[in-house]
Amino acid sequence: MNNTNQKWRGRIIRYAPLILWVAVIFTASSTAGASNNTSRIIRPLLEWFFPDVSALTLDIYHGYIRKLAHFTEYAVLAFLASRAFWLSSQTILQKFWFLWAFLLVVLVASADEYSQSFNVLRTGSIYDVLIDASGGLIMISLLVLYRRFTRK
Repeated sequence: MNNTNQKWRGRIIRYAPLILWVAVIFTASSTAGASNNTSRIIRPLLEWFFPDVSALTLDIYHGYIRKLAHFTEYAVLAFLASRAFWLSSQTILQKFWFLWAFLLVVLVASADEYSQSFNVLRTGSIYDVLIDASGGLIMISLLVLYRRFTRK
């Protein structure tokens, strides 16, 4: 395999998971990810786990699960972005991988919420962007700590 093919193969290995995950995020932010649709799956599970809870409490739990999903999906995005950037052949991306990863998280979260504002079944919220950014920031912080302790 020649050097050019190896470079392209490396880029695909680094960036394909990241691009696919962004596609998953935008798919989840479509009508398919609306509260009415996710409640078809989450609500029966909650009723099974908590059979004696009121409908209002189940709605609150459902909301918490949805916010936790926001946090988690952007933590995964931050992980994939961090991995792609610290392995990059571009020095600026390698050196400041944490900054680029966080900027990507905020950019995708903002675009995601903005696109949701045009969907009648969804609502775009700055609070969701903050939850998303928090998920990304915590993952990046954990990766910084991990990399710092594993280098010694």
